[in-house]
Amino acid sequence: MELRPVTLITGASAGLGVEFARQCVARGQEVVLVARRLDRLNQVAADIGNAHVIAADLGEHGAATKVVAEAMTRGLWVSTLINNAGFGLRGRFDELPLDRQLEMVDLNIRALTNLSFVVINDMVLKGGGSILNVASTAAFQPGPKMAVYFATKAFVLSFTEALHEEWRDRGIKVSALCPGPTRTEFGEVAGIGSLGSFDRFSMEAAPVVRAGLDGLERNQAVVIPGTTNKLGAFSTRLAPRSVVRKIAGALKL
Repeated sequence: MELRPVTLITGASAGLGVEFARQCVARGQEVVLVARRLDRLNQVAADIGNAHVIAADLGEHGAATKVVAEAMTRGLWVSTLINNAGFGLRGRFDELPLDRQLEMVDLNIRALTNLSFVVINDMVLKGGGSILNVASTAAFQPGPKMAVYFATKAFVLSFTEALHEEWRDRGIKVSALCPGPTRTEFGEVAGIGSLGSFDRFSMEAAPVVRAGLDGLERNQAVVIPGTTNKLGAFSTRLAPRSVVRKIAGALKL
């Protein structure tokens, strides 16, 4: 059976995931939308067209592999993977529920790693493909009061840069998108959406997604949308870690 190439987007029921779906379809791609909320997925698919939906909780162990297997049973192979699913929590480490923080690790790290592993082997057989992992400007520094979230995004950035180097001359593009604050549901879930500092520096979703897709097409290892975000990420590389920690801790996240 001949498999059709598709773009698989995780976290596709809201926020950046919806915008990724819109822009990918506008670029002529057939998409597979993955998230927990089937009703939301169906609504997005109806709005954009040319989309398949797979409802799954990627935080569950083994769910990522099942999603790719389900796509294949529908005659689809993942030529482009957009690992967008993830969430954050605001609060001191010991004051946040441990089970919820471990769920964050499972979704932000385990599911992303699992999906990347499964699709990259198939991309090798097909002779090419693309992976876009959504990290964050949080990846460039520690995050007091969001310790686990910042740490998961540091993993995503490091992991993606390593894959980029491993595959850059072998036909597979791998990029990390590192947005700063963006106007999506993320801030509400994390408990930071009502803070002035978050709202003041937030970008709209559309230019963030456009930058990510354009960067992936160029096989750019790290994509940081927005001048302010670029300056912030660069400054953390110049300052001593002790200073970066203090500044990050003083921010009203």
